[in-house]
Amino acid sequence: MCTAATYRTDDFYMGRTLDYEFSYGEEITVMPRNFPLSFRHGGGTDRHYAIIGMAHVADGYPMYYDAVNEKGLGMAGLNFAASARYSEPEDGKQNVAQFEFIPWVLSQFASLGQARSAIEKINLVGTTYDSRYPAAKMHWIIADKSGAITVEPTEGGLKIYDNAPGVLTNEPPFDMQLFNLNNYMRLSPKQPENSFSDALDMGGLGLPGDLSSMSRFVRAAFTKLNSLSGSGEAESVGQFFHILGSVEQVRGCCEVAQDKYEITIYTSCFNADKGVYYYTTYNNRRITAVDMHRENLDSDSLARYPMLDKEDVLRQN
Repeated sequence: MCTAATYRTDDFYMGRTLDYEFSYGEEITVMPRNFPLSFRHGGGTDRHYAIIGMAHVADGYPMYYDAVNEKGLGMAGLNFAASARYSEPEDGKQNVAQFEFIPWVLSQFASLGQARSAIEKINLVGTTYDSRYPAAKMHWIIADKSGAITVEPTEGGLKIYDNAPGVLTNEPPFDMQLFNLNNYMRLSPKQPENSFSDALDMGGLGLPGDLSSMSRFVRAAFTKLNSLSGSGEAESVGQFFHILGSVEQVRGCCEVAQDKYEITIYTSCFNADKGVYYYTTYNNRRITAVDMHRENLDSDSLARYPMLDKEDVLRQN
């Protein structure tokens, strides 16, 4: 179970939590402009937009979980286990494998409008990287400062939704998550008018607090849409981590198997305008940053940074 969100002050920010019971050895990975890309069903390029994000790198190929390109277009893939259905490759169509969907989008398109127009024409297929990696059942949030969309491969085909809240979790499908917000239209950050009893003080009632995807969607949307912060980098980044902190998974609260518990392995926040990727981990609450523009973006080799996951305590005396 994961949660993604967007946020805007002076700059545009986007990020997610990765909630799982174990790590695949993710790394913050910069794909420079000249890294050779060859797509499984045809096409590719040796010159494209640079990308930074969190990825599992297999045989030198980055399988991104979330990323942003140098033009400010961001994307994150979240688990969609029950509803995801991929198509079979078809002759005469632009077939795109699910594992390369993020680099396919971010390497080519500079804006949300460009990405959406291209995605409307593709055939998203379940081709795997190899036998070690089954096709991950995913849906995606794609966003820039102009807005956000959700892309879902379903039994009825590839669905594209406007995502006005700028939030994504997991099941059920996005249209149901969005409709469910109607149940909370009277929710307010203000103290409600109390018509029950003068002896009771009841503020902010009704916000769901459980760990389910639908509850996290409501909680993240409410927190994000009512969030207030300064517009500088430190205030904006700090506030974004507080927003996603409202949906963190704590070890012991979500048992997925005997003695196995889902936790928030990492939380990311990238400044899409400046190309800076910030993150925290379950064991290291200190915010760490990787700046793509401090790398040689005209290189042809990946720059990789393992997550810093050891508790970092600043002793003040």
